Order: sequence, then structure tokens, then C-alpha cells
Amino acid sequence: MKLSDGFDARRLRPKGRSNWRYRFGAAIAALLAMGGVLLAMAGAASLLGHAPAMGELNTNRVGAAVILAIGLFVLYIGVWLWRRCRRRSRQSQGLNISPHLMKKHD
Repeated sequence: MKLSDGFDARRLRPKGRSNWRYRFGAAIAALLAMGGVLLAMAGAASLLGHAPAMGELNTNRVGAAVILAIGLFVLYIGVWLWRRCRRRSRQSQGLNISPHLMKKHD
């Protein structure tokens, strides 16, 4: 196919906004996930009978189970937020052409 004189390849990939907001969100999400892992490990260690990692809160089984559940919830939220930020930051790098013209990747 012959290219016309007015073709400009830079129009296909326009200059978008910077994605510092998504990078900052991904960093916060990674910190949340790391804190969730630490809380879950402390709760699991207390449930297994090792030395209490969080003082008086982990001395009984109910407190350790609550710490474990909170840690798993914070871990889930951190991973969900991290994946969402990564998806949004990469979304703006697509080309501005119709999807049916792109190659199909199954």
C-alpha cells in the first residue's frame, strides 16, 4: 500500500498525560501488600504457637485469627490496587486505530 504525503506516524501514538499518579498509586499499593503479608505472617505465627509477635493482642487465639484475617484482607486490597494501577498506566500506550485492524492475539 502506498503511503500518502500527509501521513504522520506520530499521530497514531499521541502524547498523553504523565502517569506519575499511577506510579505513586502502585507504590502505595505495594506498601499495602507488604504490610498485609507482615500482618498475616504475625497472625499465622501466633496461631501456630510461636512467640507473640504483637504483644498482648496475639496472646489468645481469637486475636491471632483477627490479625490473620486483617492481614489477608489488606494483602488482597494491595494486590487489587496494584494491578489496577498497572493496568491503567499501560492503557494509555495504545494506538489510536480501530481494534479490528490490530493483529489478533489469542
